[in-house]
Amino acid sequence: MKWNKYTLTTTSEAEDLISSMMMDAGIEGIEIEDKVPLSDSEKAQMFVDILPDAPADDEVARISFYLEPDQDNAAVLAAVQQGLDEIRSWGVDVGAGTIETSQTEDKDWINNWKEYFHQFYVDDILIKPSWEDLKPEDQDKLLIQIDPGTAFGTGMHETTQLCIRQIRKYLTDDTELLDVGTGSGILSIAALKLGAKHAVGTDLDPCAITAAEENMEVNGISSDSYEVLLGNLIDDQEVQEKVGYGKYDMAVANILAEILVPLAPAVAAALKDGGMYITSGIISGKERMVAQALEQAGFEVLETTYQGEWVAVTARKGRDGR
Repeated sequence: MKWNKYTLTTTSEAEDLISSMMMDAGIEGIEIEDKVPLSDSEKAQMFVDILPDAPADDEVARISFYLEPDQDNAAVLAAVQQGLDEIRSWGVDVGAGTIETSQTEDKDWINNWKEYFHQFYVDDILIKPSWEDLKPEDQDKLLIQIDPGTAFGTGMHETTQLCIRQIRKYLTDDTELLDVGTGSGILSIAALKLGAKHAVGTDLDPCAITAAEENMEVNGISSDSYEVLLGNLIDDQEVQEKVGYGKYDMAVANILAEILVPLAPAVAAALKDGGMYITSGIISGKERMVAQALEQAGFEVLETTYQGEWVAVTARKGRDGR
């Protein structure tokens, strides 16, 4: 079935008021596109391997909504126009205030991304979605199955691959791992498959908790080998206490550089003296910023590795805790 798509061009100043007005008009869901820079708190909620540098804010917003053809589209559009005129009468700059009409197919938006995620390799490790069959030539590979679902982290991005290689380099059979911003759980799964004893993941997104647990089960990892906690390790004391202090041999965080900086002291507190800390999610040019934060938190930077435009910084917590 085709849906009618309507896109209203306005200003970023007016988008909240217009969004609320559309809800009042009976529109159940909207999409907002703008170039407003993310705040620090919004960045802290991001669970992606990358956050591209955004274009400059042009103060233009586009708000789209969808209506079924058999709905009374004219009545809804009239209500939107009336609400737009009212907001304009308040002295709010609504910009162009134009509405474009188009049609779109009724797709399974939740699962549509699957066509873009296919198996790939990190050296001799095969990472594949569960819906793809294992090829005969891959029988001897170390297999990790990942279905990201609504949490990010398929492993395809360079930062994840950098982390996996560093985990493999420094891992021992006795490793207790802390995985900050676990997402789909891929780094914990890789560590456990490579021989880690136990892993604890933290994430701010409830979807990540579900995705990580489901991916653990798909990979045959027992529930007593892994725990995932919801919350912010940076400033949530309850989460910090649940994670524990001086407990981990290795920590990994594949997060934005801007988050790695304030995260460093919290990870230092969780690690044993001499514990390894693998960080990535760092765009080339920001590695020194992360390295300085690690050094200030009592880490010794051991190596910096690169893949494409992305960087991983690996450090060790000082033996005296400093």
